[in-house]
Amino acid sequence: MENENKNQLQIELKEEVAQGTYANLAIITHSSSEFIIDFVRVMPGLPKAGVQSRIVMTPEHAKRLMFALQDNVAKYEQNFGQIRMPEQQAQGGKTFVPPLSDFKGEA
Repeated sequence: MENENKNQLQIELKEEVAQGTYANLAIITHSSSEFIIDFVRVMPGLPKAGVQSRIVMTPEHAKRLMFALQDNVAKYEQNFGQIRMPEQQAQGGKTFVPPLSDFKGEA
């Protein structure tokens, strides 16, 4: 039992982080060595949107995140039903989220 406790990772969640940050857009870029995910809050009627948080990770961690999200979305849909995407109606049931073609931003 003592050996199990040595290998456990204790994760601290600070109060100011625990409240979370709302974002309704993620912009993902990558190089050969890292993935960068910018979480953005787009507000209706405003021409500018601010990056709320930027996460930088290795390609291996990006793939782990992808699998974890797939697993959690599947579990969510088992419990609460299918998540309907607005794009599904336009594409005859297929989900397609087009890239932002006229996106202009700065890093």
